[in-house]
Amino acid sequence: MNTGRHSGNARRIVVGVDGSTASYEALRWAAGQARVTGARLEVWGAYDVPGAAGRSAPAVDAAFDADHARQAMTEEIRDVLGATGDVPLEEHVARGNPAGVLTEASEGADLLVVGSRGRGGFASLLLGSVGQQCALHASCPVVIVRPGTTAPAEADAG
Repeated sequence: MNTGRHSGNARRIVVGVDGSTASYEALRWAAGQARVTGARLEVWGAYDVPGAAGRSAPAVDAAFDADHARQAMTEEIRDVLGATGDVPLEEHVARGNPAGVLTEASEGADLLVVGSRGRGGFASLLLGSVGQQCALHASCPVVIVRPGTTAPAEADAG
């Protein structure tokens, strides 16, 4: 089934970024894999609008939150990867649960890459809930990257 995200035989690697050290490791690893395989790298971030549900919720500007999330992700990609001219890269930001956003983005992808721990949760857990949900529900193979797997200099090697 072609979801519109996967055109022809183009290879796609989807990676989730949430501002955590583990997600930066995943981004570096995914960029290296895209470089080796000639795949297009899709960097995905998810955000939610705090207090957007319920009648007593304060007024929020969902457009501002989306714009803020896009700007933050663009800066993170630049900081982590530097110049990525050798890797075709697309940035995507979607509102919703990170596991759901990444699982949906994985449709038609060759690989989904996530960090082992995100920003939330309990530090004592070995695997974050997003990584666990992606491993269970993604429609492609999932790579879970642990901290210390990549070195920042690897992102610049080519």
